[in-house]
Amino acid sequence: MKRTLRTIGSWQGGFRVDLQAGNHKVIIDQPQAGGGNDEGPNPLDVLLFSLGGCLGTVAAIVAKQDRINLRGFDMEIEGDYDFENLMGNTTEGRAGFTEIRVNVNIDADLTDEEKQEFFHKVDSRCPTSDNLMNVTPVVFSLK
Repeated sequence: MKRTLRTIGSWQGGFRVDLQAGNHKVIIDQPQAGGGNDEGPNPLDVLLFSLGGCLGTVAAIVAKQDRINLRGFDMEIEGDYDFENLMGNTTEGRAGFTEIRVNVNIDADLTDEEKQEFFHKVDSRCPTSDNLMNVTPVVFSLK
């Protein structure tokens, strides 16, 4: 069943953007070293947050459905990007992440092979992971 999510946002000056999804608000900003006020994470951090949040949530869903006693699901997520491209100093390469690495520690009564199977289920059902791994059309319109 298709569902639609909606986020609204507005630039607040400087590098700050305020966003809202339902009852939840997020402030996006840049660190002081990058000219911002460090009032919130930057957009790339939020993308990594989204991936981690999605994986953790789906892990809880899969564990519940498969009756796995999941005691822990800890992640370290990092990504590499070309800062010079982001700043407009070069047009070579990509502005986005060139690689994202996810290291996961699963604490459950599972063998290593069962942990691999569990994580494969989690990753394959995580919408954020799916959006990062596959091309998703983004349609822009100006008002």
